[in-house]
Amino acid sequence: MKKLIKMSAFILMVSLMTSMTVNAKEKILIGLITKTESNPFFVKMREGAKAVAKELGVELQSFSGKFDTDNDAQVAAVENLISAGAKGILITPSLTRAIVPSILRAREAGVIVIALDTELDPKNSADATFATDNFLAGVLIGKWAKAQMGSKAATARIGFLDIDKSQPTVGVQRDQGFMTGFGIDIKNPNKYGDEDDPRIVGHYYSQGNEEGGRAGMETLLQKDPNLNVLYTLNEPAAAGAYEALKAVGREKDVLIVSVDGGCPGVRNVRDGVIGATSMQFPLLMADLGVRAIVSYIKTGMKPGATPGKAFYDTGVKLITDQPVDGVDSVTSEEGLKLCWG
Repeated sequence: MKKLIKMSAFILMVSLMTSMTVNAKEKILIGLITKTESNPFFVKMREGAKAVAKELGVELQSFSGKFDTDNDAQVAAVENLISAGAKGILITPSLTRAIVPSILRAREAGVIVIALDTELDPKNSADATFATDNFLAGVLIGKWAKAQMGSKAATARIGFLDIDKSQPTVGVQRDQGFMTGFGIDIKNPNKYGDEDDPRIVGHYYSQGNEEGGRAGMETLLQKDPNLNVLYTLNEPAAAGAYEALKAVGREKDVLIVSVDGGCPGVRNVRDGVIGATSMQFPLLMADLGVRAIVSYIKTGMKPGATPGKAFYDTGVKLITDQPVDGVDSVTSEEGLKLCWG
């Protein structure tokens, strides 16, 4: 409840600072750069940003990559926005280290940069970050999976569908959060793959899409046909993995968990494809991001972080129809009222 009150107070403060639209003679250009164009998460983010930009009377230009790790497209987008005189950039970074030089060039040019959903590496490369606590999102599905497995958790065979070999922050945080929740010693929390827990079958880089999820599941099953727990970075990868399991008659005996909270993913929870997913709130991230940039232009005040964290936490909810003791969750029916896409 305290967190909800703090979040509501922040939203109210930013809303009051940006309640008056910008003078028509003052051109304010804001750029939104997402990882891809078609993922429902980024579709909803663009919708939210466009709505607030229209409300505040500012111009919004949107850019995206062709795939989740398309850093070249994001670099080009940043350079285009600098040349166009953008006042602010909102970005969900694809490769969290590789994009940093471009981000720093933008800031040196006087552009305020806010990361959405995914922290940059290092984190302070952006002026601010509005994101899910991705580590907590992983912890929730890890705790849930462990409880679901019961005594079998001690001998589980676990596969991981991560995003990319570059290990962007969002992928590391979710992966390591899941391991922590499941009771796996994560060694170095800033990377995965150094664990020595014998329950881990392996990691596959899915690129966060269905095709990668399908290929990854096939590869992991070849390594261990007895795999019975699957962590997935996001719901598209989970959907692809399920299709691979269905093709070999294993869809009923592998427990799949994920992160996102898009409506297709929540329906997959309802239909038994995904056991549990951690829901994010992309519309809120975009809404707060646009308002924060306009507020900074007017007042010179940069947005702050949630107390005790290096970013502003936009919240997370576990969605499952199989609740377990000690892990707060809501049903897929409730989730469908909150989902996006």
